[in-house]
Amino acid sequence: MKYALILDHVSQYSISLMCEVLGVHRSGFYRWREGPQSKREARKEKVTSLVKDTFESFEATYGAPRIAQELNALGHKCSVNFIAKIMQEQGIVARNGKAFNYSGHALTMHNVADNLLWRDFSAERPNQKWVTDITYVWVRHQWLYLATVMDLYSRRIIGWSLDTSMTEELITQAMQMAIDARGKTPGLIVHSDRGTQYRSNSYVSFLERHGITRSMSRKGNCWDNAVMESFYARLKVELIYSKCYQSIDEARSGIFGYIEIFYNRKRRHSANDGVSPVEFEEKAAIAA
Repeated sequence: MKYALILDHVSQYSISLMCEVLGVHRSGFYRWREGPQSKREARKEKVTSLVKDTFESFEATYGAPRIAQELNALGHKCSVNFIAKIMQEQGIVARNGKAFNYSGHALTMHNVADNLLWRDFSAERPNQKWVTDITYVWVRHQWLYLATVMDLYSRRIIGWSLDTSMTEELITQAMQMAIDARGKTPGLIVHSDRGTQYRSNSYVSFLERHGITRSMSRKGNCWDNAVMESFYARLKVELIYSKCYQSIDEARSGIFGYIEIFYNRKRRHSANDGVSPVEFEEKAAIAA
């Protein structure tokens, strides 16, 4: 049954990853599958997995030429055309690619804010420092985009939004959810990367209307928002990779359960003395 599940999703996820998640050996899967795998199939499967990993590692900013450069530098010989074909088959498009309908100023560094956090992810009280970002979720034959907002005080996800397009509306909806849940606190800082959406005039105006101060990571430095990157890594390992969602509704329901029920209320967090974000906030409120 597990091998059949792997075979059904071999075009979406790497075999090594699925075998690891399902607790089976890759060699066993190959023995089970009818007929030996051709060298050409094996190479394409391996490179497809590498393309997906590289694409996500560089925050979806690399197209075929740069991904090919990265893989060749690591010793995986491949052409730009080969990588481009794989990306087309997998529906992978760089965020600055032609498929994204940004304005003519998309590539200019306007509306960049100073880095006010400088990797200080501690907070003395709720609603002092929030961090936000966007990640990619593969569902059957398309990408979904998940925007989240985290309160650094307890590491609680206080706002999130899921959609089929990566727009200013996506991140504004996540931020509005956070504001509705927590209210507006004077001096609140919201930190993000320098993504086009976070520099858009509509989003900047939205934060200004709510009296929220912006902070941004340095150019190309994912470690400046490491806490959110860590959350996304856990989300994908603990949920996305193991579920292989086949529809948007399935993914939305699963992400809701993970964030609102498991992560916020049950999952123990080392930064919270080993308790969940909600329990940490409740204990802090009682102690105060």
